[in-house]
Amino acid sequence: MADEVLVEVGDGIGVITINRPEARNAVNGAVSAGIAAALDDLDARKDVRVLILTGAGGTFCAGMDLKGFLTGDNPTAGGRGFGGITERPPGKPVIAAVEGYALAGGFELVLACDLVVASEGAQFGLPEVTRGLAAGAGGLLRLQHRIPYHAAMRMVLTGERVPASELHQAGLVSRVVPAGQALAAARELAGRVAANAPLAVVASKQIIAESGDWPASAGFARQGEIIGRVFTSADAMEGAAAFAEKRPPVWRGE
Repeated sequence: MADEVLVEVGDGIGVITINRPEARNAVNGAVSAGIAAALDDLDARKDVRVLILTGAGGTFCAGMDLKGFLTGDNPTAGGRGFGGITERPPGKPVIAAVEGYALAGGFELVLACDLVVASEGAQFGLPEVTRGLAAGAGGLLRLQHRIPYHAAMRMVLTGERVPASELHQAGLVSRVVPAGQALAAARELAGRVAANAPLAVVASKQIIAESGDWPASAGFARQGEIIGRVFTSADAMEGAAAFAEKRPPVWRGE
């Protein structure tokens, strides 16, 4: 895996770090390929239950590498789109741990995640219109479903940066923490997710992520197709047994 992306695994948590601090972690082809490869690997591993995406050097990601863009560098990879995640996020939950800036494509990486932990000084924005571009890596598709319509329009049409506190009030940021504590807080949150039954967690994420497009008449039927194997799993039996025996469950992901 390229040095532009670092991967660490422990305690059921996989941490993916964009490692281009000298370029404010701007996304180029190597970063996209590294993230896509990491997601392919970690999503398939039974010892990993939740993922964290973060950036090195006090910045999450300043967006697409514009210098690379001018030379034809391709910031998509692995059939997952921009940054190796925006068009096809993994089945397992992903937490964004944000310090500093998450701008343009960097904010679109955040929007591809399921939970967001940000430091007090973190700023978010979609400034593409100020550069003659548009937020085509999910910003225009996802933001309006994460915050109110007019708040989304303000961010998209003005290109203004918005502080973490404002997006926390809007419900997009899950937790705001002191500067330098985003990754530690994300690990704590990831630990709480990882303590739960893996099949149930993945199925629950899938239903929430996909059900917005389901017709109301088909909702329960489609849900049943996804959670059927959860209710018949060994983990479901283990959860019931652990409750009855007043002990912590031991999940197998089966």
